[in-house]
Amino acid sequence: MGSFDVPLDDERTQLEAFIEEYRSAIAATLDGLTEEQARRQLVSSATTLLGLLKHVTWMQRVWFEECVGGTSRRDLGLVRTPDESFRLTDDDTVASVTAAHQAACATARTAVADLSLDAVVTGHRAGPRTLRWVYLQVLRELAHHCGHADILREQVLAD
Repeated sequence: MGSFDVPLDDERTQLEAFIEEYRSAIAATLDGLTEEQARRQLVSSATTLLGLLKHVTWMQRVWFEECVGGTSRRDLGLVRTPDESFRLTDDDTVASVTAAHQAACATARTAVADLSLDAVVTGHRAGPRTLRWVYLQVLRELAHHCGHADILREQVLAD
């Protein structure tokens, strides 16, 4: 069998693999850090390594539980805005935020398991979207924030 006979991964497999890679990468930016290091604020915004993981957890819940699942942010117990999603409480720890992220990822996988990429989801505030659009949006967000997290981790470890 020649190399042209080997089936290539389909689009969904590729998208899911990239999303999983970035989910793991952003979670890994907290590996080996103390609570203080994870909370250290090195930029003028509220962005911290722990806050980034809290935000991407919120972001995935918005896209997969609100947009795909159709449950409102209020009913999900989520803050309303992206800026609020970065804010840490005294109860937020590396372990608790990591566990919430893992749970959100598991819920997201379940929410899309029976849907095709062309499935239209209607929970988005601006109107219907395809699951493909949601995947690309989540991938864009994860990649964007992984870049931030890489730089912050480098700064934290340099101190």
